[in-house]
Amino acid sequence: MKKKTAFFTLICLGVFALFFTSCQQERVAPPIETSNMDLSILPGDDFYRFVNGGWLENNPIPEEFSRYGSFEQLAEQNEEKLYDLLQTIRRDRNALPGSNRQKIRDFFNSAMDTVTQAEQGVDAIAFILEEIEQTGSTEQIPAIIASLHLRGFGPVFSIRAAQDRKNTEEMIANVFQGGLGMADRDHYLNEDSRSTEIRDNYKLFVEKIFILAGYDKNKAMQAREDIMSIETTLAEASMTRLERRNPHATYNKMNLDELQQLTPSFSWNDYLESINVKTSELNIGQPKFLEAFNELVNKKTIDQWRTYMKWNVLRSSAPFIGHDFEQAHFEFYTTVMTGSQQQRERWKIALAALNSALGEAVGQEYVAVHFPPESKERMVDLVEHLREAFRGRIETLEWMGPETKKNAFAKLDAINVKIGYPDKWTDYSDLHIKDQPHVLNVIAAREFNIARNLAEIGQPVDRDKWFMNPQTVNAYYSPTMNEIVFPAAILQPPFFFPHGDDAVNFGAIGMVIGHEITHGFDDQGRRYDKNGNLSEWWTEEDSRRFEERTKILVEQYNNYVMLDTLTINGELSLGENIADLGGLTIAFHALQNKLEQDGRPGEIDGFTPEQRFFIAYAQIWRNHMRDQRLMEQLRLGPHSPGEARVNGIVYNMQEFYDAFGIDANESQRFIAPEYRAEIW
Repeated sequence: MKKKTAFFTLICLGVFALFFTSCQQERVAPPIETSNMDLSILPGDDFYRFVNGGWLENNPIPEEFSRYGSFEQLAEQNEEKLYDLLQTIRRDRNALPGSNRQKIRDFFNSAMDTVTQAEQGVDAIAFILEEIEQTGSTEQIPAIIASLHLRGFGPVFSIRAAQDRKNTEEMIANVFQGGLGMADRDHYLNEDSRSTEIRDNYKLFVEKIFILAGYDKNKAMQAREDIMSIETTLAEASMTRLERRNPHATYNKMNLDELQQLTPSFSWNDYLESINVKTSELNIGQPKFLEAFNELVNKKTIDQWRTYMKWNVLRSSAPFIGHDFEQAHFEFYTTVMTGSQQQRERWKIALAALNSALGEAVGQEYVAVHFPPESKERMVDLVEHLREAFRGRIETLEWMGPETKKNAFAKLDAINVKIGYPDKWTDYSDLHIKDQPHVLNVIAAREFNIARNLAEIGQPVDRDKWFMNPQTVNAYYSPTMNEIVFPAAILQPPFFFPHGDDAVNFGAIGMVIGHEITHGFDDQGRRYDKNGNLSEWWTEEDSRRFEERTKILVEQYNNYVMLDTLTINGELSLGENIADLGGLTIAFHALQNKLEQDGRPGEIDGFTPEQRFFIAYAQIWRNHMRDQRLMEQLRLGPHSPGEARVNGIVYNMQEFYDAFGIDANESQRFIAPEYRAEIW
């Protein structure tokens, strides 16, 4: 497509040209599907719908989804592949007892056995509820919380091993606020109509679960009131999501004496002994939260605490103990919170539970069949082109001084890259999965994974460890590890085409690579140095200039209307928006460098490489979202909705205007250069 002229001709998401592997396979550019576009819209007016309008019209959101787009479509394709693998594993009669295949088979079979789940019901977890009932005084609260934490239930707070943010070679115990049955503190405290609706439905949910567990109406109502009282107090003491984005605010190392002084009514020695953790210091994410909990310990009766503990067990177990419990859980957490009206198929629910329990065992089976070595080779090449392009961008930054640039180069060079799957797989030898009620297999898997994590406290950091399964359609950046990670499952169309042309690959997976790299230099990631330590490596003047530039992006997104009068939270989403803008900018310049090296191809399907680049980007973010899900994302989500991830970014880039020949007179969304956000 020529610049500025025939805008009513094409666009979708594809990729490719000529990729030299050991066998020099020819790259094939997939055709651009004009049926996915809305050619009545000009690129300068609404690029997201220009590219995706046809797809949005022809792909209504399925009943079981609250959001549906490129990620969900690929995830569904992946689920089919995993299900086929599971059928092979279930037929494998040679799987030895204690082998990964035996555990995968028996876990999945127990998840599929809805008859036994219904027959067992709450009786399957009666022994845990009875353990809670035997808690006779507030002095025993540390022990019962510890017992529940080890089984994967989450009353009051959470504890886990993680890198010491100021000494990332060591693992330290981290204690964070928790204990809420609703997703966020604001659901308890805000008085807007949506929060009130959620709160009212949550109360009905609590009451219903207790009635299903055998309580009469009056006792269930009293349980509801006790739970709401405790959880509301915890919510009032909780940090907001925006406050938690500041890593310094949640880094508060204390020794045991200091921690005990903070909560004199809660014995940390008893708690830590019960979870078999020996440590002299911990990081306390929210000290004020623990102070509020300490006051609450003696304000509530032991009977109220028992009710609250039982609620944590019942709520977490509900999806696994029979249809009525599962349906009640679905109606609140899915229908009320996200708008989806239909449960997913049983095998998909079972697969999700399996991935959570035995993720790397399943992943090992998956990559053996579905991840070709050449995909990793191509990704390595793409990553290094993105790294080099970012280096070039840093070199030319006028707002950053030489001292900060030197440190930025060091951090960029130190970023570790993980692609596809771990070099060292999790050993599941100590996990015992057998033919028993599904909820007991779920608890066994939780116990195994929690014990593995807690055992890391006080140990050196394992830098081979992954925090995402290979079969997950996603990617991540870890600031304390200073690494970018791309699981095998995302390395498929429409994100990655192993033999596709550079323009589309750089616009799709290249942008994802750039996005994750940029997270190391966003408003929070920039606070960590090349070794992942929380430290100040910027000059004061460069920090000020950086923040001035990010304010432009905050203001733009604060004014981005998505639903009626609702807007995006520009501060909460700032890190992701910086990563989107930086990632796309870096990927574009990496593509230019690659074209200079390999030669510039002609148009494909009437599109220049630059146009195909931006089309590929827009297509990976196409999605539908139900109003309830969208409201939650606008309120609490760190990511902007798909439309804003496209339009909120491209109209800040001169490269986009140049690619499509757009000027101020041809664009309803044109942003004058002096008002654009330009950071990396």
